[in-house]
Amino acid sequence: MKLIPSFKIDFKKFKELDKWMLFSIICIVSFGILNIYLATKGNYGIFYPKKQLIFFIVALVALYFVLASDYNTIKGFTNLFYGGSIVLLVLVLVIGKTVNGAQGWIDLGVISLQPAELAKVATIMMMGRKLEEMEGNINTVKNFFILAIYAIIPAALIVIQPDMGMTMVLFFMVLGVYFIGGLDKRVILYGLGGMLLAVVLLWNSGLIQDYQKTRITSFMNPDTDTSDSGYHLRQSLIGIGSGGFFGAHNSYSNDGTGGFASEYVPEVETDFIFAQIGEQWGTVGAIILLSLYGLLISRMINIAKNSKDIFGRCVSVGMVAYFLFAITQNIGMTIGLMPITGITLPLVSYGGSSLLTTILSLGIVLNIGMSKKKIYF
Repeated sequence: MKLIPSFKIDFKKFKELDKWMLFSIICIVSFGILNIYLATKGNYGIFYPKKQLIFFIVALVALYFVLASDYNTIKGFTNLFYGGSIVLLVLVLVIGKTVNGAQGWIDLGVISLQPAELAKVATIMMMGRKLEEMEGNINTVKNFFILAIYAIIPAALIVIQPDMGMTMVLFFMVLGVYFIGGLDKRVILYGLGGMLLAVVLLWNSGLIQDYQKTRITSFMNPDTDTSDSGYHLRQSLIGIGSGGFFGAHNSYSNDGTGGFASEYVPEVETDFIFAQIGEQWGTVGAIILLSLYGLLISRMINIAKNSKDIFGRCVSVGMVAYFLFAITQNIGMTIGLMPITGITLPLVSYGGSSLLTTILSLGIVLNIGMSKKKIYF
């Protein structure tokens, strides 16, 4: 196998593009940029939305080339992509900068790269490629553990950072690959049990710091942590509650700087962007956003069902699992139903590295949908 496969472009495929999926992506990102602006304009002007818009434009240009690339070319780069992401995960432990307690970022000047974002996509691609080589035969001890090793390596490196939120994201994406691969449902249940055991062991291992434990447990009783995550949650609930059904469009202060969420909810442009959405647009805005997410996810499911090979189905379902988990976790933590883990709202929260990676990952799914000849396994 060649280390670097030949690169092919096929512009004729664009007639097969899932336009509704592309429409949902553009709408969700645009809505996110608008809310980043509303959340930060009082203190930072257009700094954050401008940067997010630039990243979006760059992502769209890169997306064009991903869509135009030959499907087999993308598959051919899987080994290189996976290996590169592992190297970056090791590198970030040496030279990475710490953000919110996790040493998970490499400062490149114009952008801070989060290798874990790349690794989560590379992992499901690698598992899909290997499962295809196994001809879909996942229910053997050997094949199960071969796939597990490809998931455990990046997961362990992410745990060391430590980034529990991204570890959870990767787990559910891997679980999605195992599920669509036809793994015996009892084994999946054992896997969930194993995850619970791993959580208990990690909790008592010393890798998780006290402040991280507090962030996770404070959703059960915000009053136990009045200065950090409990404060985050209380302020988020106030912001969302003030939006009502139609949104508090007049919630801006007299000088027009911002409403409650933008002024008093910490990390409102990233982890707690849904508090801004809830205040500004109310229940109606939340329903519109969730409907757009629903459209995006349904199109990915359709692509998975009609994929021509195992690799395509695994990658598509892995991305479905990512969106379902990340959306549930992020919105759940802003309304007090889930622990605060630092998982951002896909395509909406501020973050260039996340936006670029997510759009390019969705580009791979779109490319899968542009390839025909479905097979069954």
